[in-house]
Amino acid sequence: MRWRRQALYDDAMKRTLVIIPAYNEEATIAQVIEAIRRDAPGYDVLVVDDGSTDETSRIVEETGGVALVRHPFNLGIGGTMQTGYKYAMRHGYDIAVQCDADGQHPPHRIPDLVRYVEDGAADLLIGSRYVADTAYAPSMTRRIGKSIMSRLVDALIGGGITDTTSGFRAANRRVMALFARDYPDDYPEAEALIMLHKRCMKTAEMPVDMLARQGGRTSIRPLHAAYYMVKVALAILIHMLRKSHIEPHSMTKGDV
Repeated sequence: MRWRRQALYDDAMKRTLVIIPAYNEEATIAQVIEAIRRDAPGYDVLVVDDGSTDETSRIVEETGGVALVRHPFNLGIGGTMQTGYKYAMRHGYDIAVQCDADGQHPPHRIPDLVRYVEDGAADLLIGSRYVADTAYAPSMTRRIGKSIMSRLVDALIGGGITDTTSGFRAANRRVMALFARDYPDDYPEAEALIMLHKRCMKTAEMPVDMLARQGGRTSIRPLHAAYYMVKVALAILIHMLRKSHIEPHSMTKGDV
């Protein structure tokens, strides 16, 4: 893994880091960065390029003003976000926001996510497509998968989270410390909620209007949906049965 810093604001003066996981997102990455700068000013931005084979990293470098971490090969969304959390802990951030690189997540709602976490309303706050009526219209496959995942997670931990697979979320330092040390490898969002529940951390959600993907291709195709559902369901059940070996703690720069 190669750490690459560009012109970044002084870490010590910033409390929030927006993490953008990216894999072959050359069509949208520049506009996502610009939208965050415009709609969520004052937050630092980190792009974690997960072994892209296109021009994603070059475009980020040319855009400037953000940090860039490049994986030498593709690790998947779990490994990519764990890299982001490690970076956030290493550089002393208090809140980390995940915002996807495909343009679906609305950057103007990032300050709202951050505000709720700052106020202590939740350790992890999720931007939900389903907690209220919005204009978002998922495919039938996604709607079925969402319903099954939400029912499974709710049956195991309660809490009534409607959008267990949303990747638009803000985490405080306790959550960041845990995820920097231990984070699910693949399709991690729902499984991560189980991890937080076992450590008595609070998860909440707020309604957010999502957009259609602005470019590129989704990694979850209809043919992969059944595999996704079985894998995540088994991982959740294993997490519930397994004794927790990692307790939340305050990490220092030497931990990553």
